[in-house]
Amino acid sequence: MTADFRKGKMVTILSIDGGGIRGIIPGTILAFLESKLQELDGPEVRIANYFDIIAGTSTGGLVTTMLTAPNKDTNKPLYAAKDLVNFYLQHAPKIFPQRNHLFSSVVNLFGQVMGPKYDGKYLRSLVKELLGDMTLKQTLTNVVIPAFDIKLLQPVVFSSIEATWDELKNPKLIDVCISTSAAPTYLPTHEFQTKDSKGKTQTFNMVDGGVAANNPTLTAITHAMKEINLSRRRSELLKIKPMETKRMLILSLGTGLAKNVGKYSASKAAKWGMLDWIYDGGATPIVDIFSDASADMVDYHISSFFQSSNSKENYLRIQEDDLIGEVASVDIATMENLKKLTEVGKDLLKKPLSRINLETGEHEPADEDITNEEALTEFAKMLSQERKLRMSP
Repeated sequence: MTADFRKGKMVTILSIDGGGIRGIIPGTILAFLESKLQELDGPEVRIANYFDIIAGTSTGGLVTTMLTAPNKDTNKPLYAAKDLVNFYLQHAPKIFPQRNHLFSSVVNLFGQVMGPKYDGKYLRSLVKELLGDMTLKQTLTNVVIPAFDIKLLQPVVFSSIEATWDELKNPKLIDVCISTSAAPTYLPTHEFQTKDSKGKTQTFNMVDGGVAANNPTLTAITHAMKEINLSRRRSELLKIKPMETKRMLILSLGTGLAKNVGKYSASKAAKWGMLDWIYDGGATPIVDIFSDASADMVDYHISSFFQSSNSKENYLRIQEDDLIGEVASVDIATMENLKKLTEVGKDLLKKPLSRINLETGEHEPADEDITNEEALTEFAKMLSQERKLRMSP
């Protein structure tokens, strides 16, 4: 589906970070948002009805696909937002099967050397069952899903906008999902090909999109601006300039960060070799570092744009930065831990809305003195008004 940003006043974007099983946290947030939209516009509406672009990396890419891939029988999304948490509760323990502690420690240590921690077979069979031969351009709204090609050493952004005009950029959604979630050390890499009607092929050698863009918000904005520029050339009706933030409405959802309690230190890491950076007491330091740093830098840059243009209310970032213990992991998929993550998401709704302090880089309570739940309620009203405007004659 090609975007037509001329239908309303705003360009609407939803972005979902990577983070393994912690995808339950944005799943909980989205369930609340969809319930508020349904209160305003009726029980049949879904998240995909309100956003021009939905972007997701890794587990966020799976959520993006579930929210936008059509159910062949109803032409509604495969999943309503209220069903996302149950998806994780049902399938995460099979994607990341847990072993007894002693055996797991041995497997973890040697598995990091001999191969990925999990074989990925269940995830592949699951997305095959859900998506069949559906392709990227068939999503109900535009999607942006980053991955990384390790043969070319460059990011690949799967975009339904580009998929509509280039057959080689229209892979099966199965391949997109497996690619964006192929986290190094956790799941196997993924190789596949696309082929156009003239017989030309393109080969992809993919790993997790978190390598390049664990927070895909900026990637989504870039693709929106590309489409806007194309639209401007087609019609002078559109009057929007690059990074004109007052014309953008963005919701960015994190999957949680470990509490800043000195998980790693320079004195400790100074003695590390290659294996230590890959595996340290059940954690994967190098993966933690590049994914968290990527997400934080994107938030910092976008916050700078919106705050400097006096339109901070148009950018809503909701992130939990106080995770401790097993809930901070990406793969401890015990039912106990998954249920704790569900509670983290619910508690996050009740926490004060925060924004990044551009001087310190720290998140601080917002000036509005409201909760995330209240901020989402107001955000739902803006989305509803935009949708009504587009549906009017």
